[in-house]
Amino acid sequence: MHPVLLELLRFLREDTGFWDVTTESVVPETEAEAEIVAKQECVLAGVRELELLCSHFGVECSATGDGAHAHEGSTVAELRGSARTLLLLERTVLNMMMRMSGIATATRRLVEVAGRYGVRLAGTRKTTPGFRYFEKRAIAIGGGDPHRFRLDDAVLIKHNHLRFSSLEEAVRRAKRVSFTKLVEVEVSSPEQALLAAEAGADAVMLDNFTPEQVEQVLEQLRSRVLVEVSGGITPENIESYARLKPHVISTSWMCTSAPWVDMSMRVVKP
Repeated sequence: MHPVLLELLRFLREDTGFWDVTTESVVPETEAEAEIVAKQECVLAGVRELELLCSHFGVECSATGDGAHAHEGSTVAELRGSARTLLLLERTVLNMMMRMSGIATATRRLVEVAGRYGVRLAGTRKTTPGFRYFEKRAIAIGGGDPHRFRLDDAVLIKHNHLRFSSLEEAVRRAKRVSFTKLVEVEVSSPEQALLAAEAGADAVMLDNFTPEQVEQVLEQLRSRVLVEVSGGITPENIESYARLKPHVISTSWMCTSAPWVDMSMRVVKP
């Protein structure tokens, strides 16, 4: 069974319990048609998840693809199958699509700004426990880079790691781990950024730097290491960083602050 489907079935079980007492008491065993409607403009996400669930439960699904632009009031999916199954899936499917579309829409907004300067936008690991894969996929659908999914994806030496070792020694140890693992150091000052580059880091994360501080150090770093700017990035200030042209800007804003997109499912033919 597809591993993503296993996660979706877990979410469905959480919502269903042992049975849908309302639907099974009120709705006869009959075929029905339903449609999912976007109640506001958005970048659509969660369609693959919808299709996986529909396929598993024998529901016919015709849907607009992930990443498409949906207009307010537009039908984004048409479903046909057991009436009881459609109602069983309704809330889980809508919650997935509303949350993921909200993240994809917010990501697209930031990507459009960063992209004007040739800068890649990435999402951090500030995600909902148990839901990270879906939030990261929504970032990718919106045009962003998902960054690290897990701690074993790359070495990222942060401030708390450096409480136990010097920066130079931390980089030396990290370089021994594997040639496949990028080694990045989070730094809090221009001086520390240059030290990380000299120590052999592959990438340097300028954490909570002002645009002026980024500009001060960027020219000295750009040709030596990959430069990531992170910390406090929002739609209001992203352009002040993007115009400086670091390699990457990373932020958690699309996962921690983006609103859900409003959607509904309505039965159109019982």
